[in-house]
Amino acid sequence: MDTDAALTTEHRFPCDTCGSDLRFDPGDHRLICDHCGGIQAIETSQPTGGLQELDLRSALDDRLSEADIEETRVIICPNCGAQTEFDSDTHAAECPFCATPVVTDTGVHRHIKPKGLLPFELDEGNARGALVDWLGGLWFAPNGVAEYARKGRAMNGIYVPYWTFDADTKSSYRGQRGTHYYETRTVVRDGKRQQVRVRKTRWRSASGRVARFFDDVLVLASRSLPKKYTDGLEPWDLSALEPYKPQYLAGFRAEGYQVELADGFGEARAYMDRMILRDVKYDIGGDEQRVSDVDTTLSAVTFKHILLPVWLAAYKYRGKTYRFVVNGRTGRVQGERPYSAWKIGFAVFIGLILALIAGFVIANSQ
Repeated sequence: MDTDAALTTEHRFPCDTCGSDLRFDPGDHRLICDHCGGIQAIETSQPTGGLQELDLRSALDDRLSEADIEETRVIICPNCGAQTEFDSDTHAAECPFCATPVVTDTGVHRHIKPKGLLPFELDEGNARGALVDWLGGLWFAPNGVAEYARKGRAMNGIYVPYWTFDADTKSSYRGQRGTHYYETRTVVRDGKRQQVRVRKTRWRSASGRVARFFDDVLVLASRSLPKKYTDGLEPWDLSALEPYKPQYLAGFRAEGYQVELADGFGEARAYMDRMILRDVKYDIGGDEQRVSDVDTTLSAVTFKHILLPVWLAAYKYRGKTYRFVVNGRTGRVQGERPYSAWKIGFAVFIGLILALIAGFVIANSQ
């Protein structure tokens, strides 16, 4: 079979009735045909024991099986660097992440295959409604931005790449436990002798061991959007992950990961270390803690590549691009806060008027 043909037909599913492309219908977990109304069910089943985890060491040593690797066609944005899947007929488009016109040849991206995903629950209309409501609640936001979103400019449904990491950790530590106590002292203030209580801390050596199993530490594998926005979309119900099936991507786009596995684990390990330090301080007890050394051993370190659903809007307003993201399951919205200079100036003017009126009333009352 021709390799290019296989790559370009993987996420396209023809309708049995009319031959048009089916698309995934959020909320109903089925494929539908917009041309004739045909419906095709998607079998949903959770594998026994959850989604398969992959061994981290094997992946870092490039020893994963070919079944865990896939190749997809992508277009790379020259502005933000996003790598987004497109079909073989697409050679010109607008980047869904930054609204930059993209005119480039498609390329093949070889990467670790997703093990699971959270299917979209909200359709575009519901996502746009959540965005318009969010914009309407922002003080000093330009009316034009909210109106731009309200008029129905298309939003893009994107499956955003993430890593999850599991690890069993055992840590030994050395430190000190501080216990507060108080001493009464006599001091002179304003010529008068007073007794005051002074807090002091008694330190004692402490050592011990703590253990914690980390399950599904989530790490964003995209650099196309500010992390503070995607973090603001949490929490994600990872217990509802479905095994990866290309049918879920029909009618949507998927971004290839830009954060490599080793870098993703580095971020996950930093999070683990923070949690272990918190456990250590709790184990030391007392009123204060000093931690001088923590030695952690990790075992059974595994990972998954997963895709999470995000509705994305990138609007250009008066020469500036505003980007907004909507959680494709909960409708939670995050984005760049737009400001209207006119609204801010008017608010300042009204504030000055009110201050002058208040000052006039107070002056007359005296």
